[in-house]
Amino acid sequence: MANSVNLGLVLGYSGAKMSVNMDMVLEAERLGFGAVWTAEAYGSDAISPLAWIGAQTTKIKLGTAIMQMPARTPAMTAMTAMTLDSLSGGRFILGLGPSGPQVVEGWHGVAYGKPLTRTREYIQVLRQIFAREGPLEYKGASYEIPYRGDDATGLGKPLKSILHGRTDLPIYTASISPNGLACSAEVADGVLVVWTDPTRFDVLEPHFEKGFAKAGNGKGFKDFDVACNVSVVVGEDLDKCRFPVKAGLALYIGGMGARGKNFYNDHAKRLGYEEAAVKIQDLYLDGKKAEAIAAVPDELVDKMALVGSKEHIADQLDAWKESGINTLLVGAGQTEALRIMAELCL
Repeated sequence: MANSVNLGLVLGYSGAKMSVNMDMVLEAERLGFGAVWTAEAYGSDAISPLAWIGAQTTKIKLGTAIMQMPARTPAMTAMTAMTLDSLSGGRFILGLGPSGPQVVEGWHGVAYGKPLTRTREYIQVLRQIFAREGPLEYKGASYEIPYRGDDATGLGKPLKSILHGRTDLPIYTASISPNGLACSAEVADGVLVVWTDPTRFDVLEPHFEKGFAKAGNGKGFKDFDVACNVSVVVGEDLDKCRFPVKAGLALYIGGMGARGKNFYNDHAKRLGYEEAAVKIQDLYLDGKKAEAIAAVPDELVDKMALVGSKEHIADQLDAWKESGINTLLVGAGQTEALRIMAELCL
């Protein structure tokens, strides 16, 4: 029997000009969507639009998918999270991710380092700050607080947050690699999966189980939200509906990373699309973007997204409801798509 799923609205990050589609956000809130999620790459940040949204809404939760960990110290992220959570009446969800080496080193100008080590340490520091059980002191491979390096003044002292935040503020991490998925299950309250095939939950599940076992204390899926992005495009012409999804998949599979270092390309291969993933990347990196888009198989789109008529989307939804995915993070440019998803899921 199919299970119910939760819904979130994904806004992503800006293009050349910053704008927030508040009509879509307010409609999602009215329809009962659980949260709205913003993103960042190397343009707009994730927090500023979320504060803007929070000031104009009352119920919908406010999530970051994601805040880039290398861009901020753990303490700065904790301060931001507690501030927005307090101002919004406890509606903030902290979504974190390591980003990728091209952005981290090419934009932020810091070493990419060891993303899983950073994730564990980052969250340990956050939870200490939220708990306020004492002044913050931490020493790990990525973070030393107070800082006592050779170039330190020696004046740093352990501090405790002035602001009293929620100790149970939820933390999600973005992951798609096997080790990343295990890390999410171990240290976070939920995972943000960029896209997947709901009929292949077996590609994800063993890694979650590994993380739960490492976390101990009986942690399992009952304590963990598996949230996945899904594009929704409504229309009678399937090819026309598939096109924007193909463009997005071509960008991620082909261009989000270097050859041999593209997490999304690897994810597509693990899902069974190795030949297509290689072809898409080769075309995209050769500058043949139109050909790369055309090389995205219809089947891949139909597995990863919800496209077509309302009736077709309803049929496609069964696979999502029968998977282990709890929350669908809807990416849509049509108000009609939000209404259809609310009617079919809530």
